[in-house]
Amino acid sequence: MDAIAAAREAAGDKDVALMGGGVVTEALRHGLVDEIVLHQVPILLSGGRSFFQELPDHVRLRALTVVPAAGVTHLHYEVIR
Repeated sequence: MDAIAAAREAAGDKDVALMGGGVVTEALRHGLVDEIVLHQVPILLSGGRSFFQELPDHVRLRALTVVPAAGVTHLHYEVIR
């Protein structure tokens, strides 16, 4: 979480973006995520691994925007604390 603190300091009043399920999961565990943006592609896979790792609790989200487009749906959520 030191890297996120350093990124926030360097960003000043700008947003800090995180990518990757592992780092996002850790940031969610520590209450450091305000919003989540997901891009959903309508393909069902027969295997693989989850994007988010196991969380200690449910993470409640509130939809801010849902934008359907050709071959993808863009989902923007606020993390409810």
